[in-house]
Amino acid sequence: MNRETIKKAISSICEAMEENRDYLIQLDQQNGDGDLGVYMCLGFRAVEKYLEDTDETDLGKLMMKCGSAFNEAAPSSLGTILSFGFMGMAKPLKGKTDASFGEFCDAFEAGLDRIMQRAESKRGEKTVLDALCPAADALKASQDNPMEALASAARAAYEGSEATRTMLAVHGRAARYGEKSIGVLDGGSVAGMLIIQGIAKSQGVC
Repeated sequence: MNRETIKKAISSICEAMEENRDYLIQLDQQNGDGDLGVYMCLGFRAVEKYLEDTDETDLGKLMMKCGSAFNEAAPSSLGTILSFGFMGMAKPLKGKTDASFGEFCDAFEAGLDRIMQRAESKRGEKTVLDALCPAADALKASQDNPMEALASAARAAYEGSEATRTMLAVHGRAARYGEKSIGVLDGGSVAGMLIIQGIAKSQGVC
């Protein structure tokens, strides 16, 4: 993991978000503001631009700036949550210009811990975490084989997202729908799945 692999991953995520922009909007219109696809595209495009323009190689500093760029471009609840994730990854990567796959897995887990702490949420509550947390588990379980780990993470993220159909929403606007939120696929979890799939695809894993 270095600046170039991060740039490739973000560009791949951007493509995934652009391709699914309308789908994310459609999902969000069921129990949200309907702007999910718009903000995910804006946020990741802002991060992509930052990475294109900067000469920074310190991975910790890069993650902090990526989080700031995302939050500024995507002023939404999920935008803020994902910015927490970037910033949570920054601390374990501080001072490193290259990181092993195991170190990436640890940083990713640290990012999720930051999200859960700051957003006061956990898996099972019909959020982006329901895609990202299973992916993190899969990454750690197979971290000695990066390609296998990324493929497993992509599958786990998909399965985790699909599982939100059976969950009761407890956060945000969706929570206002109560029992009616059951049976509805969570748009945030789909965005999380696209993030993992984008990372995997950037490394040649489809």
